[in-house]
Amino acid sequence: MDLVAYLKTQFILQLLIGFVFVVSGLIINLLQLCSCVIWPFNRQLYRRINCRLAYSLWSQLVMLLEWWSGTECTLYTDQATVDKFGKEHVIIILNHNYEIDFLCGWTICERYGVLGSSKVLAKHELLKVPLIGWTWYFLEIVFCRRKWEVDRETVFRSLERLRDYPECMWFLLYCEGTRFTEKKHQISMQVAESKGLPKLKYHLLPRTKGFTTTLQCLKGTVNAVYDVTLNFKGEKNPTLLGIISGQKYMADMRIRRFPVEEIPNEEAECAVWLHKLYQEKDALQEQYKKEGCFPGPTISPPRRPWALLNFLFWATLLLSPLVSFAWGVVISGSPLLIIGFILFLVNKTGSSYGDQKAKKQD
Repeated sequence: MDLVAYLKTQFILQLLIGFVFVVSGLIINLLQLCSCVIWPFNRQLYRRINCRLAYSLWSQLVMLLEWWSGTECTLYTDQATVDKFGKEHVIIILNHNYEIDFLCGWTICERYGVLGSSKVLAKHELLKVPLIGWTWYFLEIVFCRRKWEVDRETVFRSLERLRDYPECMWFLLYCEGTRFTEKKHQISMQVAESKGLPKLKYHLLPRTKGFTTTLQCLKGTVNAVYDVTLNFKGEKNPTLLGIISGQKYMADMRIRRFPVEEIPNEEAECAVWLHKLYQEKDALQEQYKKEGCFPGPTISPPRRPWALLNFLFWATLLLSPLVSFAWGVVISGSPLLIIGFILFLVNKTGSSYGDQKAKKQD
């Protein structure tokens, strides 16, 4: 293990990254709260400000994926589709198989300049979660309780309000409703059998109501639906903990663009279209499992420096007092203070290494 890789596994550095994310997030939430005074006078200015504040928080997670772990994302699509990225309002349909699939989606948003304005249909429980839920609230994210009788009016109203959004908006939908597990898959396929629907091997049965409602409300605003099928080379199952520890993954994303005009207007026909789409996504995953890649040309969009620069700004701002304290200990000339500080650092950085070494010996 080289020195850089070793340092990425150290708890003290991971703790400092977490500290920067949490404290900067609370500051950003406070700024978002202050920006609410603008809403009654200039709603579009409020939205533009909050897009940039949200970017300042979410791009720190993208930085972990792109710069800390060095994970690569390869797109399997044509250049004509890529040329439209970041230039139109779209709905994104992404499979929900992995712990970091949202991060892979965000890194593509970041590389095409729409991270701050990206939207999602989120569980109402997340509204109470600091940083995540609070930031999404100010971003006008659509929250639902998954009970259509309760959600209907709220969801329609929230979606209608987004029709005049000033920034290019990518609206992410997990049509499966929850992350794939073997147990959930068995239950989902029992439902598919009872409804006479074709069984899926790599996906859960899509829930059509969220998609049809979103498409209906945003028609005239969104130009297309992007179907994104994600997989990782080497049959890896990446985790957030792996990203934080600096593990590198190779993500492949098959992206297909469907103009809104090609999607049926009627709810029943639109639901049939979505089920057919998931059958095609299943076939794509089967091909990937056999051949190790998706069909079509590949494009590797370059990383932009802004996520890294944004994190360095917050790290400099928030860690400067800690660095000043450490420097004060060094120049104090007190052997007791210096030895105590060194022992503290050695204990924190050495403990995780010792655990890893013990695991290897076992």
